Amino acid sequence: MTESTIVLVVLALLVIIVIAKTAVVVPQQSAFVVERLGRFHGILSAGFHILIPFLDVIRYRHSLKEVAVDIPAQVCITRDNVQVGVDGILYLKVLNPERASYGISDFGFAITQLAQTMLRSEIGKIDLDRSFEERMNINAALVTELDKASEAWGVKVLRYEIKNITPPHDVLAAMEKQMRAEREKRAVILTSEGQRDAVINTAEGEKQQVIKASEASRQQQINEAEGQASAIMAVATATAEGIRLVAETIRQPGGIEATQLRVAQQYVEQFGHLAQKSTTMILPANVADVAGMVAMATRVFKAADGK
Repeated sequence: MTESTIVLVVLALLVIIVIAKTAVVVPQQSAFVVERLGRFHGILSAGFHILIPFLDVIRYRHSLKEVAVDIPAQVCITRDNVQVGVDGILYLKVLNPERASYGISDFGFAITQLAQTMLRSEIGKIDLDRSFEERMNINAALVTELDKASEAWGVKVLRYEIKNITPPHDVLAAMEKQMRAEREKRAVILTSEGQRDAVINTAEGEKQQVIKASEASRQQQINEAEGQASAIMAVATATAEGIRLVAETIRQPGGIEATQLRVAQQYVEQFGHLAQKSTTMILPANVADVAGMVAMATRVFKAADGK
């Protein structure tokens, strides 16, 4: 290889190195931190950029996407002194690449440690029974505190989710027994309430039956009384009408004579019936005086007619 060829190769390598140091393509949702002579110079956003060779250096590369950071499981002690294993997942996003580069050496590690510390603190404020139902409140409290701390690092904590809360085996067995006892208690309560409702419904039905029967009996008595009153009224009306007709007939010519004849006839008939029904009779002194009886009845009719 000649000297000219070596020179050309060296020049080609220098050109390639210069281009590599000069031309930079930043991917979408990424940010590159550029230092010039060891000092912060600027942030390269997505696109094509030209740097000054040997002066500008890309020191940090950050992704602007939302990142999920796994929080390892750790042992936490609840307020009622029960050890539980808790792990979670943290979602964060770089908002300021400069702060994320120079504010802290490793913001991911720092946020992870801070999340574990705050999680232990939050779990220690509640009892074991409430730790499962307070997960949303714990998550919200952790996000608030972590976001305050990470603001200086140019990182935004979006949310935190507790994945698992694992009590010891003996505590789990006790909790299962408690839940079984609660279920049996609820079953007994529901059974007793059903029996109570059945007794109440039966008593209510019997009560309604008695009320309906008494109302029917009362209505029957009312109907019977109204029927008897109507019958009595009809008999009284008919009797009054008959008496009125008899009185009007007596006032007609020959009415007195016909009345006398009718009274005498009925007197004789009733006396004959009395003699047939009994062998012993007590008779008045003037029993044979039919004319006297007729005359007395006639006077009665005349007196009534005079009134």
